[in-house]
Amino acid sequence: METDYTVDNSENNIEIVEQTETISESNELTPYFIGVRGIAVKILSRFERSDAYLEKLLDNEIRNNNFNQMDKGLLTELVNGVIRWKWKLDWVLTGFYQGDYLKCLNIVKNALRVGLYQILFLEKIPVHAAVNESVEIVKKIQGDKTAGLVNAVLRNIARNIDNVRFPEKAEDLQYYLSVVYSHPRWMVKRWLERFGEQEAEALLSANNRRPFIPIRINTLKATQENVLQYLNEKGISYFVSRFIPTSIILKSPRLDIRSLEIFRDGLITIQDTSAALAAKLANPTPGQKVLDMCAAPGGKSFLLAELMKNEGELISIDKYAAKMRFIEDGARRLGLNIIKATTADAETVELGEEFDIVVTDVPCSGLGTISKKPDIKWKREREDLPVLQAMQRRILLNAVHHVKPGGAILYSTCTTEPEENTDNIKWLLEVFPNFELDPAEKYLPGEVCSNGFLQTYPHKHYIDGAFAARLIKKS
Repeated sequence: METDYTVDNSENNIEIVEQTETISESNELTPYFIGVRGIAVKILSRFERSDAYLEKLLDNEIRNNNFNQMDKGLLTELVNGVIRWKWKLDWVLTGFYQGDYLKCLNIVKNALRVGLYQILFLEKIPVHAAVNESVEIVKKIQGDKTAGLVNAVLRNIARNIDNVRFPEKAEDLQYYLSVVYSHPRWMVKRWLERFGEQEAEALLSANNRRPFIPIRINTLKATQENVLQYLNEKGISYFVSRFIPTSIILKSPRLDIRSLEIFRDGLITIQDTSAALAAKLANPTPGQKVLDMCAAPGGKSFLLAELMKNEGELISIDKYAAKMRFIEDGARRLGLNIIKATTADAETVELGEEFDIVVTDVPCSGLGTISKKPDIKWKREREDLPVLQAMQRRILLNAVHHVKPGGAILYSTCTTEPEENTDNIKWLLEVFPNFELDPAEKYLPGEVCSNGFLQTYPHKHYIDGAFAARLIKKS
């Protein structure tokens, strides 16, 4: 029997309304958040009420709980999965909830979301297990009445899952794509205008893929043959990037990569292929002086040092002192001793010297990394782009004064948006005519290049969306 319900198809229908909760999520509530699903609800509720990034909240709970590897994997799946599909989950829940779903406490909303996510997306988990766990979480915090409502809603959805109806595609394409692919409407609108319906839908779908683990071989310590032999012996499924032979993608998303001997011994590091392509575009050589202006957590600095054969000088700076340890620890593990990590602000730092290469991997919207960091969808607003662009240009202005004649600036982002990418390069070349674009096609496979730039997209290249440009200082 089809469930009879009506949902107002307004743009803001499935947005969560902030309200003051009657229950404080203080230490006295902590004992109620037990087990993997309880901790998932705890993380999701805190995420909605803070500026913290999901990854940090998740890592903190994993450190503080004695989870085995399977539990860590399930917790990561539930938390990232709910955030990845939040609007789609809320669309369904709004239709089946008896009352005003938007006025639920965040804890109740997130218990419902965690239960529904398992019903819709995790086929190996029985429906009764998914429902019962959410019911028990709510019962401990809100009592039997609210728990009974959660039980009724989730079981009703499970019985009528094939009858769920989404917005009509023909009536409002933007709204349909926003709900079905769980993206903010402003993103959907801009990508429809840029790419057209078919390609925009492909990008939205790619953003919702569960990410694999990208690693890169440290060529100073290992060869592809060494690493692949190890992976084969351990039974770890993988494929080699078609763009860079030292980039390998592991197909086990729940694998604890840091527990592997080849990671601890510095034979590999974690890095997306798109980031490795950007660093390769810098084209450093042994003995050069290189400045990495926005270095933390150090991935590009590590590859730059490897390409330099650990010979020369590489200064890696970042604004936040707390991030220096990531660079220092990573360099030590990988056996890279030419990296000098220093705290400084890329917008204002004055080093009083010029470099062969200045790398500006600038802070950006991160919209090319949504599959790995689904919370970016909900953290970013369209108004962020001009603010970020202004900051990126301030960093570029400072970089110009640190590169010597004949040297190069490598500008890179992990976003797909032109305001942060091609628009910034066009601006720089207009303001500084003594710079010229060094075509990316000279250094990288043509498939990842466009009009002289590195430009990758999740739906085209099956790696993060990224951009990079190499600029030569003529005089």
